[in-house]
Amino acid sequence: MNDFFKYVECAVTVCDTECVIVYQNEKSVAVNGDMRGKCMLPCHNDRSHGIIGRILTEGITNSYTISKKGQRKLIHQTPWYQEAPDGSGRIIAGIIELSIVIPDRMPHYDRG
Repeated sequence: MNDFFKYVECAVTVCDTECVIVYQNEKSVAVNGDMRGKCMLPCHNDRSHGIIGRILTEGITNSYTISKKGQRKLIHQTPWYQEAPDGSGRIIAGIIELSIVIPDRMPHYDRG
């Protein structure tokens, strides 16, 4: 299977339902260090733990912007899914986080 995210210019980090990192692309490793196989919870505060819990239990998404080391970033966290073991549908399998550097000024378009 192709690793479509390996060299994209945004950090892609994926964890399972136990918050263990199961995938990082090259950019994520460069920004966060190699966290594959490690739990991400020690890297987050109590407020973040609550959001992570809601993503994993309720299937919400969480998006926000930050400034870090002189760069503005869009952070988008969303659940990923897999087929339920009993074939009854899909279940939350973990979280995907995209961290995308955005310019200070960015055009906005209303479409449709």
